[in-house]
Amino acid sequence: MPHSSAADIEAIYRAESRAVLATLIRLLGDFDLAEEALADAFRAALEQWPQRGLPANPRAWLVSAGRFKAIDGLRRQSRFEPLDGDVHDTAADEPADAEHVEDDRLRLVFTCCHPALAPDAQVALTLREVCGLTTEEIAAAFLTPAPTLAQRIVRAKAKIREAKIPYEVPAPAELPSRLDPVLRVVYLVFNEGYAASSGAALTRPDLSAEAIRLGRLLVELLHEPEAMGLLGLMLLHDSRRSARTSASGELVLLDDQDRARWNRAQIEEGATLIRRALASRRFGPYTVQAAIAAVHSDARQPQATDWAQIVGLYDVLLRMEPSPIVELNRAVAVAMRDGPAAGLELVDALLARGELADYRLAHAARADLCRRLGRLAEARKSYEDALALTRGEAEQRFLRKRLDELSI
Repeated sequence: MPHSSAADIEAIYRAESRAVLATLIRLLGDFDLAEEALADAFRAALEQWPQRGLPANPRAWLVSAGRFKAIDGLRRQSRFEPLDGDVHDTAADEPADAEHVEDDRLRLVFTCCHPALAPDAQVALTLREVCGLTTEEIAAAFLTPAPTLAQRIVRAKAKIREAKIPYEVPAPAELPSRLDPVLRVVYLVFNEGYAASSGAALTRPDLSAEAIRLGRLLVELLHEPEAMGLLGLMLLHDSRRSARTSASGELVLLDDQDRARWNRAQIEEGATLIRRALASRRFGPYTVQAAIAAVHSDARQPQATDWAQIVGLYDVLLRMEPSPIVELNRAVAVAMRDGPAAGLELVDALLARGELADYRLAHAARADLCRRLGRLAEARKSYEDALALTRGEAEQRFLRKRLDELSI
């Protein structure tokens, strides 16, 4: 077996830790115990793998090591004799083939999104336990203080334990009613990967890939139109990932992207899923959002974008799912169809209502519209407001560049 370094183990942690945790939760029946077991397993790996080398199946080794450590700890607490043997020798006891692991990940998603939990708790717990986002990252996605999110996660775990919520995929008859919170979680995970809420990188491809993988599992399991629509939406957005940043890591806006770099295979797959979802006539807001993304993907040049169709689709989306963020996106589309003054009127009305006062993209949109209208003092103020609310370093650099340009 090849010897391993701390960097090797860190890479395995990034790739395997959530899958290992999902299986440990199934085996041990407790979130907190499984999290401790996961930490113990990687601690054992750091101690043993540099000397003994990487095991043939690191995931199986970690599952077995974590389970062994947890059982040993429980027996010690219960005044039993400790288990005999070496952690490394127990690796073969627990199968960790792909099918078992996929089932465990899906079970964990549905457990975290159980209807006995409050909707916000469902999302927060899944982002934390299934995908490994930090409390701070989840808080940024929710525009909620981090301590509030931490308490929400603690209460959700307690509820699962006290209510004995089963760790299982729902029966087929229950799946449609259980789907909405799961889709919401998957899309939030994707969004954190597509536009990271903080840190040096604009994107986190690992999270986007995880969300797309979960989306594929849901489509395969359920064949539900809205699951198809969500997967199509994620594929279309992800198809632009390589064009969204420059070679130096700077943000590149949609109109400035090299569309030849867009992933046409993902676009074709996403478009096929959207057509299937629309043909069912049982689609929802994710499918409409995907249709909007498809209009963008159809335009080989920015000036070829059918903004009238996009505004019409946003009108449909607003009827399905009214929200100030959808209104903001529609206002930007109206600005592209009818001119920046028309869009600015809508954005100002939205900001006056106060719901988007702390939403950085609302201020950035206003800044851009003011800039296009030559209202440079207002543009500068709105860019500064957006910058104050932005945590991602790539976005911060972009906003500072815009401010510098206004000073020239």
